[in-house]
Amino acid sequence: MMPMYTVITTSLKTPDEAGQLNSVWNLPTHVNWNSYQQAWDLLGPKLRNSAILTITATILSALMGSINGYVLAKWRFPGANIIFPLMLFGMFIPYQSVLIPVFQFMSDVNLGGTIAALIITHVVYGLPITTLIFRNYYVEVPTDMIEAGKIDGAGFFGVYRWIVFPLSLPGFVVVIIWQFTQIWNEFLFAVTLTSGTKAEPITVALAQLAGGEAVKWNLPMAGAVMAALPTLLVFIFLGRYFIRGLLAGSVKG
Repeated sequence: MMPMYTVITTSLKTPDEAGQLNSVWNLPTHVNWNSYQQAWDLLGPKLRNSAILTITATILSALMGSINGYVLAKWRFPGANIIFPLMLFGMFIPYQSVLIPVFQFMSDVNLGGTIAALIITHVVYGLPITTLIFRNYYVEVPTDMIEAGKIDGAGFFGVYRWIVFPLSLPGFVVVIIWQFTQIWNEFLFAVTLTSGTKAEPITVALAQLAGGEAVKWNLPMAGAVMAALPTLLVFIFLGRYFIRGLLAGSVKG
């Protein structure tokens, strides 16, 4: 809690008071809300970029991961035991090893410096973990329910729409919290693909805000509080479902 205390108290200090390192633990002499106004003016458009990026990429990766998990768990096909481990291998590929190829590819398809480039990147990079979560969850869905749906005439998407999807809420909660947090806080892809453009998310703008030699520390601290609020709110409203959904299906009986 100490870093949080320091960030919040520093954001409420005046620029001169925030720059005094010997009083960093002290409460502000006078509460200064101007830092938040200035941070909003500077970071407002970047918060919008992050919201578009995170919400879109989270929804897409969750839906695609759900379909993948459904196929791998309930529609067995030749080669599934090979494809699934290969997909999971993507979880262990470091970001740094694919930065240049991703940058070159996005430039070649005229998506360099756009939010769309980041959305595609995070959806692809998020598929291994979302597929794993949903696949493990759907394994515990009774196969008899799937067979009953097929007997009643439901096809591939019919079974998913009317049987599997309504049972998927715990899995979606876990995936949404995980992906939202990862994408919102991610910096490396963001700075590589959008630095210096209007598509910069909040993490890149915040790093630039605190990157000078003479930093008014109250301003980047206020920006840090604003940048942290969305993920904090997600955990406040959905956190109690996270462990419940993560463990759903792990114990039989």
